[in-house]
Amino acid sequence: MQEMLVIFLIVLLLFGAKKIPELARGVGKGMGEFKKAKTEFEREIQAGEEEGKREWDETTKPKESTTSAPKD
Repeated sequence: MQEMLVIFLIVLLLFGAKKIPELARGVGKGMGEFKKAKTEFEREIQAGEEEGKREWDETTKPKESTTSAPKD
């Protein structure tokens, strides 16, 4: 807790009280964009995984013969 207080005081001295809300907004927007990109990336990975499974199932599925052997 003491470290956080020291860091906050240093930030306050460096940027001033008027800049801190702007910095916090910027950090919040950045985190929101990061979360959005992470979610989109996870969605793309899942879609690729499902597509790969479908393709694997299609290639490993036993193929039925379309021509039947002539009967005597």
